[in-house]
Amino acid sequence: MTTAEKTETPPAANNFTGHFLIAMPSLDDGFFNQAVTYICEHDDSGCFGVIINQETTVTLKEIIQQMGIETGENYHEDQPVFVGGPVDQGRGFILHRPVGNWQSSLQVSNNIALTTSKDILEALANGTGPEDNIVALGYAGWSAGQLEDEMANNTWLNCPADEQIIFDTPPAERWKAAAQLIGIDLSLLSNDAGHA
Repeated sequence: MTTAEKTETPPAANNFTGHFLIAMPSLDDGFFNQAVTYICEHDDSGCFGVIINQETTVTLKEIIQQMGIETGENYHEDQPVFVGGPVDQGRGFILHRPVGNWQSSLQVSNNIALTTSKDILEALANGTGPEDNIVALGYAGWSAGQLEDEMANNTWLNCPADEQIIFDTPPAERWKAAAQLIGIDLSLLSNDAGHA
């Protein structure tokens, strides 16, 4: 095997697909302040994910109406839409379980997929879509090596994701709950971590 072949995909230890990226308290960027990002894909060209704990004032009903989708009676019209990240904010991303069979989906794990096609919104509008879902506008992306550099600079914590935190934990509690998966109490960390 040549060196080029060895570097085509990141080693498993450095592949964050299906992991949480948990912002350190010192990260006060508007999008990523206290953010928990679920990484949906990580390969040699970089990685991307969806922030799962930043609700907007926009509701599912507004998105459905903007797209001119017919609605049924059993849909969660007041469901908040999330800020998925700073990239492509005019585009919707639905993180959901179960995976299902949609026109344009990326299966992230055995149970979770990220779908961008209109058919899942139509199903949600008619009460037949996946019960566990996060509708987000935009996504978070990193170019090749960028996330690894940020990790080395203690910008993020990471750990394998927990589906219960994604879908069952109130959004305001997800940041601390995700860090607790690796035994870290974020309230005890200083904003100046790493400085004497």
